[in-house]
This record gives sequence, C-alpha cells and structure tokens, in this order.
Amino acid sequence: MVPIFLLLADSILAFMWVTTQAFRMYPTHRQVFVEHLEHYVKESDYPGLDVFICTADPYKEPPMGVVNTALSVMAYDYPIEKLSVYLSDDGGSKLTLFAFMEAARFAAHWLPYCRKNKVVERCPKAHFGSSNPSRFPETDQIKTMYESMRVRVENVIKRGSISHDYITKQGESEALSRWTDGFTPQNHPPVVQVLLENGKDKDVTGHGVPNLVYISREKSTDSPHHFKAGALNVLLRVSATMTNAPVILTLDSDMYSNDPQTPLRALCYLLDPSMDPKLGYVQFPQVFHGINKNDIYGGELRHVFEVHLPGMDGLAGPTHAGSGGFFWRRVFYGCPSETPEMNLDQRVSHSIKSREVLAMAHHVAGCKYENQTKWSRKMGFRYGTLVEDVYTSCLLQGEGWKSIYCNPKRPAFLGKSPINLHDFLNQTMRWSVGLLEVAFSRYSPITFGVRSISLLSGLCFAHYTFWAIWAIPVTIYAFLPQLALLNSASIFPKISDPWFLLYVVLFLGAYGQDYLEFVLSGGPTQRWWNHQRAWMMRGLSSFTFGLVEYLLKYVGISTFGFNVTSKVVEEEQSKRYQQGIFEFGVPSPVFLPLTTAAIINLVAFLYGIAQAGRQRSIEDVFLQLFLAGFAVVNCWPVYEAMAWRRDEGKLPLEITVISVVLAWALYSTSSMAF
Repeated sequence: MVPIFLLLADSILAFMWVTTQAFRMYPTHRQVFVEHLEHYVKESDYPGLDVFICTADPYKEPPMGVVNTALSVMAYDYPIEKLSVYLSDDGGSKLTLFAFMEAARFAAHWLPYCRKNKVVERCPKAHFGSSNPSRFPETDQIKTMYESMRVRVENVIKRGSISHDYITKQGESEALSRWTDGFTPQNHPPVVQVLLENGKDKDVTGHGVPNLVYISREKSTDSPHHFKAGALNVLLRVSATMTNAPVILTLDSDMYSNDPQTPLRALCYLLDPSMDPKLGYVQFPQVFHGINKNDIYGGELRHVFEVHLPGMDGLAGPTHAGSGGFFWRRVFYGCPSETPEMNLDQRVSHSIKSREVLAMAHHVAGCKYENQTKWSRKMGFRYGTLVEDVYTSCLLQGEGWKSIYCNPKRPAFLGKSPINLHDFLNQTMRWSVGLLEVAFSRYSPITFGVRSISLLSGLCFAHYTFWAIWAIPVTIYAFLPQLALLNSASIFPKISDPWFLLYVVLFLGAYGQDYLEFVLSGGPTQRWWNHQRAWMMRGLSSFTFGLVEYLLKYVGISTFGFNVTSKVVEEEQSKRYQQGIFEFGVPSPVFLPLTTAAIINLVAFLYGIAQAGRQRSIEDVFLQLFLAGFAVVNCWPVYEAMAWRRDEGKLPLEITVISVVLAWALYSTSSMAF
C-alpha cells in the first residue's frame, strides 16, 4: 500500500506542476498612459460607470470600512454625472443604512476637498491615518467632521440601535421605519433607498454629487439566495432600472480605491479601437495593506497576482478576482455575437427617485424575480459555487469574451487580509469548496479549454479549480514517511541509490523555481519561506477540510454556507500579528491536522536521529529524516503556541490534548500496518 500512496502523491504533484506551467508560456505585462486617453475620447463622452459594493454583516464587516470604500470611489477623477455607487447590504441591517446616511452627508464636504486639493489617497481613513499626511487649510476641519461621523456610526454599532438625536431629516426616519419587528436578515422585503441623486443633491460648493443607492434585496426562508452572486445580480437589475451605465466596477467592502485615476486606466483598454471587440472586462489585482513585514500567512498571494494572472493575460485573459473588475455591462447578457454595443452616452433622463423607477427597482430586487428566467444560466453572475468570480469568468470566456490584466505601479485598490490563522484557514477552505464545485460542474475546466479557447487556458483553470487536491500529497508526505520511520521502515531510496538523485532534483527544482519567481517578482526571501509554509498549512488543513466538505455535500450529507471573513481587528491581536506571532486563540478543528502533524514529525525526527548510527545507518532513512526535519522547521510556530506561549493567541489546551491522542492513534494503527 505504501508505494501506491506515494505514487498517488507524486502523480498529483506532477499534475499540479504541469498545469502551472501554462501560466508561464505567454506572460504579459501591460502599461497604460492615461494622458493619451484624451486623444481618443472627450471627457464628456466617457461611458457611465456603476460601482457595485457588497457587504453582508455589520459586525464582521464594520460599516465604517464599507463607508470608506464608497467615499473613495465617489471621489474618482470621473465626470460626476456619469458616476453611481450601489451598495448591496445582504445583512439587511438598518445600522449599515444609517452609516451610509452619515456618509452621504460627509460626502458633500469630502468630495470638494479632494477635488480642490488634488488629494491622491481618497479613502478618508487612509488619508487622515497616513504616516506622512498631506496638509491643506481645510484638513483639520474635514478630519474633525470625519471623526465625528466615525464616532456616531461606531456608537450605533456598539449599541445596536440608532438614537433619535442622530436622525436629522424626515426622509431618514421614514427609511429606517421599514425595520419592523418581523424584519430579519433572513426574511424581509426589498429595500431600495436613494441617498444621493445627481442633478438634485449638491456638495457644499454647489457642484453635483454621484448617485448613491442603498439596496437590501428581498430575503425569504423558502427561497435560495445564492450568496454574493445573487446579490450582484440584484445590483445588475436595480442599476439597470436607474442608471444602466455601460461599465460596471465590482468591489469588496474593504477594497478601497488607492488611485483616483483607476477608471481612466480601465478606459484606456475598454475604449481602445485597436483592442479586440470581444474584450469583456479589465481586471486589477487585489493588493492588501496592513500585512506584517514577513507576511506570516502568505496573505498577499504574490504568485496569483504576479505570476498566474499575467500568465493568463497572455492566453484568453485573467479570471475575475472577485473585486477590482471593470466590466462592460453587456457581457452579462450573452455572448459577443448576441449582445449589441451599448450607447456610451447613457444619460439618465428620469429621476432615480421617481415612483415608477423605485417601484421597478423593488420589483427586480424580489427573491422570486429570477424564477423561470435566464438569470444565472445565460445572464448575470452564475450560481452553483461559492466562487462566483472564477466560475462566471470561466463561462464568459467560454462564450467568447476576452479579458485583460492591468497591474499599475500604484495599486488601484487596497484591501484587508486575515490577521489570524483561523480566519485565514477558513477563508481558504471556502475557496477550495467553491473551486471543486467549479471543477466538477458540467463546465469542466479541461473540457472548457479544449472546446472553447485553448488547452493552455484549460490547464490554467484546472490548476485553480483543483487546488483542493493539494491536500492529498501534503497529507501523505506529512504523515506516511514519518510513521514509517517510527516503525523502523525505510520507504525511500538510499543515498547511494540512483533514484535518490531523482528525488533531490525534483525537490530542489520545484522549490528553486518557486523561489526564483517569488524573488524576481519583488518578494524577499523571508516572505517566500512563509508563503511556502502557508501553502503547507493550507494543504494540511484548509484543502483537506474543503475536500471532505465537498464530498459530504456531493452525497447530500452536508452543505457549506458562505461564512463572511471577519474584517474586525482587535488591538492585542493586531499587535501580535505585526510582531510576526501566529494567532491561534480559538479551539477550532481546522488546527487539528496541523498540530497532529507537528507532533508526529517532531517525535519521528528525534526518534530517527536517536536510532541512526546505533541500529541502522542514517543513509537508509535520510530522506525520511529530511522530510521530518523540514516539517519540524515549518511547524516551529505551532510548537511555540503549544508549549511556552501564555498570551491569548496561544493554542488552546484541548486542541493539544486531542492532537496527542490522534497522533498516538495514528502511530498505533501504523504499527499494525507496517
């Protein structure tokens, strides 16, 4: 059985290595010159832009973070009359609506402040919290207003209710009155509230403001909601009834704009007459701020955004990354040959607050609206997976649409990455379940590539969607050689055996290639080491649980819900993260594979060293000792958390005890097997 397990592990590693080579065939790096855009199109002829922002829980995604994201894009260097921001609140919280009422008031001061002073960081929190902030005559006054808004919003979130003193307009009171006793996040009617309307609302200088619309789609306990994909489809329909802009930008709640000229960079591609007419969207990378010096969890995903997406750009184009994608609206309504060009001068000739428009907006936000329609099958974002971004972009490319990757020197957007191990592993587990759903859908990635675009594109999608099978070789190599070592069994070639050199070449070749790519893309060596350790942790924990969860779901035993990754940052936890200390803290089962492997590898390594030279030659078990030692070095943060840390982020005692029992059970079972 041992050779069969090793053959399975090596076969999967070979498959993952072969598929990842597709990213390296035609890497493409682009550059745009925004100043040349005016030679191709006048500012008055820019297409309308609808920005979609999604949030789902006011306690995991604090409304002030979402407000900062919205304000940063409302302040874009873009014609005000052509810009609209739509917020989807899937938590159905009046607290979030209140926060955006406050944002609408603050925007009247913030937007002219940015415009007058040519502010670059147009996220208020980033602007005022900068280590070297820009100072203008109005800065202190605007900062005081922002802090006042922040305090009011955070007080409301803390209390869970809105003080009457905070309600200053009659319309606000009417909007909040919709939250009656029977209104719950899972069961409520649709809410569409226009907070700002261009042409009617003005800033403090008398200039217009972008449209700002709050939407909480209808929820019912007897209707599926399809998570983020369902929310995005509601935004597509509601915005179509109001502004129907030809270009759409999708953003996560924490992905604020870091460059006010980002829409112009996207237009350089979307409006370039030399571009393929089948160009459907422009994808910007997700860049994360606040990551500690050595990125202990590998949260920046450097390989994805610096190697994989540029590689896909040279083929059919990158996948959608869930945020930072500028889409032509028409891509969501069919293949290129079926959807006519939209009129770029899509001027709104009606009031988006009119009774007819609001009635239609509420109608299309209903949970029964999609029944017996083409939505999610031929239109909009596709359902059936937790990773609607990859799935939808896969199908769009299958229909003939192309995409482009734009990675400017100044990041277009900045977001948050998990700062504790539990959130990090759970987020990856959710991705792995969703990617397996894509892999085994009727649009298999290999078939997709062969039939629709190219084998190389299919291999790229296959590499992504089969991420979770990485759990198999990692688990085998984390346990099997070490258990064999504890049972005095040799399962690898000796140093003198020619096959030994094959293992050395494969190991050093794969790791060497990974290291060179990481360093050449600008990453330091210490970060690379942490990234490879993070992938081992993903393989042992996230991908293993994701694979099991998918199999259980497939046979109808379990269903995996969409768990929102918490964006709340605790002060002590943040301090430990910035010091490079791993955060465990909670007694979660996702830690068990890591801690069990850490114990077995440590015991096996010490036992192998003790036995070498006395009962057998170290030559016989060198590879097994090396793997155990390599795992011990990678598991050092686990040993620290188990043995001598005393802070709140240490590994809970019950996880350590259960891991010891599991390790003993595995050893006892292996004794009989060997």
